[in-house]
Amino acid sequence: MFGKTLALRGLLLISALFITSFSFAEPNLDEGKALFKANCATCHAKSMKDRLTGPALGGTQERWEGREELLYAWIRNSQAVIASGDAYANSLYREYNNSVMTSFPNLSDEQIESILGYIDGVYTGTYGPVKVAGDPSGATAAAPKKDNTFLYVTLLFILGILAVVLARIISNLNHLAEVKAGNKDAERRTFGDLLTSRGVVGFVIFALVVLGGYTTLNNAIDLGRQQGYAPEQPIKFSHATHAGVQKIDCQYCHDGARRSKHSVIPAANTCMNCHKAIKKGSNYGTAELTKIYASVGYDPAKDVYIENYENMSNEEISSIYKEWIRTNFIDDNADSDRYTGKDATLNKAAVDAADNQWSEIESSLTNDEKDRVYGPIEWVRIHNLPDHAYFNHAQHVAVGKVECQQCHGPVETMEKVAQHSPLSMGWCINCHRQTEVKFAENEYYDSYHLYKEQMENGDRAKVTVEDIGGLECQKCHY
Repeated sequence: MFGKTLALRGLLLISALFITSFSFAEPNLDEGKALFKANCATCHAKSMKDRLTGPALGGTQERWEGREELLYAWIRNSQAVIASGDAYANSLYREYNNSVMTSFPNLSDEQIESILGYIDGVYTGTYGPVKVAGDPSGATAAAPKKDNTFLYVTLLFILGILAVVLARIISNLNHLAEVKAGNKDAERRTFGDLLTSRGVVGFVIFALVVLGGYTTLNNAIDLGRQQGYAPEQPIKFSHATHAGVQKIDCQYCHDGARRSKHSVIPAANTCMNCHKAIKKGSNYGTAELTKIYASVGYDPAKDVYIENYENMSNEEISSIYKEWIRTNFIDDNADSDRYTGKDATLNKAAVDAADNQWSEIESSLTNDEKDRVYGPIEWVRIHNLPDHAYFNHAQHVAVGKVECQQCHGPVETMEKVAQHSPLSMGWCINCHRQTEVKFAENEYYDSYHLYKEQMENGDRAKVTVEDIGGLECQKCHY
């Protein structure tokens, strides 16, 4: 009995040591960054100093100082805090036009702490690129990442030693108890007997099953996920230039988003609407725009589409576009100090530029299955849902009035587009639970008489997508 009591105390001691070691761990700012991107960046500016859909997050902890528990509750369910009557929460809610903040009930205290630590680090400049000491150019280097692997391995090793020592103590005490009880022939269990005992073997098997199940489940959940995926495209198309600087509406190019299931990849003739006039890019000159011309057979020098282009070989085509590139290179550099009065040098540089650009054009527009530059541009798909999931862009864009950035992030700032949101089932469900249906001036919802009457009478504050069937399985899974 004494031995069992001591064993229980020992296990409690080990558990306490294990819990304590993790309870006082510092916030993981890298984890906080990943969590911020996955959950917060859709509505909050990553600078932490600018307003977006939601307020600037810099200084959040100072504004909630002394009420940290309420801040954590706000992040998990802001509406519950508002309903409690908290003055600051209600003023913030009114300031942003009663926009409902997405709830994150599954975030642990440690995860919230990491997010807040990351926000504070970006706001104060203590996290992120830091200047390299002694570099007059002001070059930056990434902030060093903290790796706790050694700490965890050391902790597990110490816990293992404690467990072995405790097991030996329990074995000796049990042996002494048997001797005192009159069993003088009682055998003392060896270390090998302890390791091969039924309890130890059973625990090891149980631990392996739990670890294997956890690993399998995590890998299954992550299967096909590619948040942050940003592949190289055949043409260096800058959304920052087109959607950001030039303010071109997303649906001008992706015109299917408002009228069909797919947003559609714009055909090259959409590009030509502008680039028949704009023939040199602000970032790459002729290097990238010539790829569009070569794919459709447009001669930018003569401002005509080339006859019989589809039957021309790559060699015949190359002479047209190399001449275009060479001429523009000379025009752009004729007054340069490097080439003034040195026609031979300038001409050679122009020929080299034409050869290099054409080589890049040819490699971008051809592959193992397409050996000619003529034909559709084969863009690399970034956003992709599983085959068993149904998503309709028109339902969200035309009916739900959802902004493109809510799912795709601040595309207008992206030089190279990356997948912004996880596009997971849980992420979609949370959105449907929180998003209010926009009844105003929307004929699609005219049939929802009951909900409209309830809202007009003050019996209902809002109607969410969940209320109109947005969580029914067959809505997304046929």
